[in-house]
Amino acid sequence: MLKFRVSALRSAVSALRHNITTIPANAQPSASLASKAKAKAHAGPQQDHRTFYELRTYCIQPHQNAAFLKLTNEKIGLRTAHSKLVGYWSIEYGGVNQVFHIWEYDSYSERAGVRAALSQDPSWISQYISVAMPMLTSQDNEVTYLVPWSKLTSPPKEGGVYELVSLQFKPGGPAVWGQAFQAAVTAHDAPGYGKLLGAFHNEFGKRNRVHCLWWFESADERAEIRHKAHTDARVVAAVRNSVVFLYSQENKLMFPCAFSPLK
Repeated sequence: MLKFRVSALRSAVSALRHNITTIPANAQPSASLASKAKAKAHAGPQQDHRTFYELRTYCIQPHQNAAFLKLTNEKIGLRTAHSKLVGYWSIEYGGVNQVFHIWEYDSYSERAGVRAALSQDPSWISQYISVAMPMLTSQDNEVTYLVPWSKLTSPPKEGGVYELVSLQFKPGGPAVWGQAFQAAVTAHDAPGYGKLLGAFHNEFGKRNRVHCLWWFESADERAEIRHKAHTDARVVAAVRNSVVFLYSQENKLMFPCAFSPLK
């Protein structure tokens, strides 16, 4: 009986070895593996560095709007001494008596250090915070990363207007809607259209939310471009493919403040 079992085991091992197919070193990945790799390319935020961007929106008491902007213009140096300001804007359309600003950090530990230092900075507290905070009705912040295919750039020239387009997509992340979103954005970021300065994906705040920062020479140029896009088959097709994943969209037209690095 024992000899029979050993013989049967040897026969099974021999058959298994016979049926194993050696995969050549230069073999191409299967279609399913290629699809997974393609999906992974759009699953983000996956970037090669730790830099992130904090997006802040402040709502100001209507009668304090001018005073808040004047104070910030005079005292912003107390804040930028601690970390990098990317841009600071006053919202003209899509949010009355609001400002929007972007701060850059190399890591979460850097941001924590900055916040700790600010809390111990007597000039910042006495000259700005104690005066500015009573002027506000609310503050909101989101932590974002640039999507892997986007870089933060400057406008072609100073002046002009900025548009912040905030998109709320269905759950699932960029692995689900990233490719369609990229196609829709790049269709608009072309000669004769607006200039994309950065596309940001939320890490903290509302999930599946992205923000696109655009630049136009003027509000009238932006209006003309919108009408042009509605008759551009290339743009219409890209947008149609992306909106099936979209829950909501919010647009704000903004003017850069005098002290904003991005102007």
